[in-house]
Amino acid sequence: MTTSSSFWKICSSCKKEIGFSVKYYECSVSTCTGLRTGYVFCSVPCWERHVPGAKHRDAAAIEKKSPSQAEAQKIQDNASVASVGQRRIVSSVSSVNGAMSPRKDENEILVVVSKVKAYIKSQADMNVSDEIMDILSHRIRYFCDQAIKSAQADGRKTVLDRDMKP
Repeated sequence: MTTSSSFWKICSSCKKEIGFSVKYYECSVSTCTGLRTGYVFCSVPCWERHVPGAKHRDAAAIEKKSPSQAEAQKIQDNASVASVGQRRIVSSVSSVNGAMSPRKDENEILVVVSKVKAYIKSQADMNVSDEIMDILSHRIRYFCDQAIKSAQADGRKTVLDRDMKP
């Protein structure tokens, strides 16, 4: 959005220009007003056109006033300053000399706790301690790391069932 244009935004339904300091409508549903969607409508009928496709159970058109050209410029300037240096790409798994380095999710539970408890209960009518889930997740990580090494040794980027076999 540049403030050198003669309008603030375009209607999400009819694509008509919505000017500065004029009435417009927003959907009351938060997913429609988020940063990624940001739906705005020039009239209630335009808002009504989006409701069936959005499958809202309960929604309303909220009347608002668009910012002035100066306010829009200030918002744009603040947004561009805030976004500088924000994007980072971080790899969750890294390998140094073929050895797996520790990951941030090392303590994350990798199993569905209720399913494990239900299985043990159905097989032996026994209860399960919560500490078992940490040990089980650690063993799953170990087997996965071994399978990753096996696939890498074969020059593949896909872990196959044969990589899990001893």
